[in-house]
Amino acid sequence: MRAHRIIFVLAALVIGLGAKQYFYPQTVALADINVGAGINVLQMELDRPGGTLPLQKIHDMTLVFDEE
Repeated sequence: MRAHRIIFVLAALVIGLGAKQYFYPQTVALADINVGAGINVLQMELDRPGGTLPLQKIHDMTLVFDEE
């Protein structure tokens, strides 16, 4: 009796997944390879203002151990 329930549940899942694939088919993503205007990453790095960024002093104490 238990085997009939398992077979019924598996059959229902297979039929349900098949119906989902039939009513909602997978769509293919369309990608445009020929992009008109792009950003040159190297030029963006060169145009970045280097001296205007604020600097933060760091007091790193990660390797200091307390000897008790």
